[in-house]
Amino acid sequence: MEFTGNIFANIPKNSEQELFEDLFKNDFIKIERIISYGNSSDENFWYDQSHSEWVLIIQGSATLQFEAHELFEMKKGDYIFIPPHKKHRVDSTDLNKPTIWLAIHY
Repeated sequence: MEFTGNIFANIPKNSEQELFEDLFKNDFIKIERIISYGNSSDENFWYDQSHSEWVLIIQGSATLQFEAHELFEMKKGDYIFIPPHKKHRVDSTDLNKPTIWLAIHY
């Protein structure tokens, strides 16, 4: 694994699938780049993670939905801390350009 790079490098213009790339990972932390192309979570799918997650939108936009039907709209530069077992899903991402997320799992 390389320890240098560019967050905007090697981004395909289009994809039907979200792309997940580990930028750094050890026993305590995982830093990943996620690229979404108008993707959303399946309607009945919820993330229910045993760890904390901090997410930053670097490009594009997204809306997260939490289990209590709470929506959190995110645009470039916005970040959120998601505690363990806070059920959430991706409601929507930008349809006009790729959404680039930086996610830190710990």
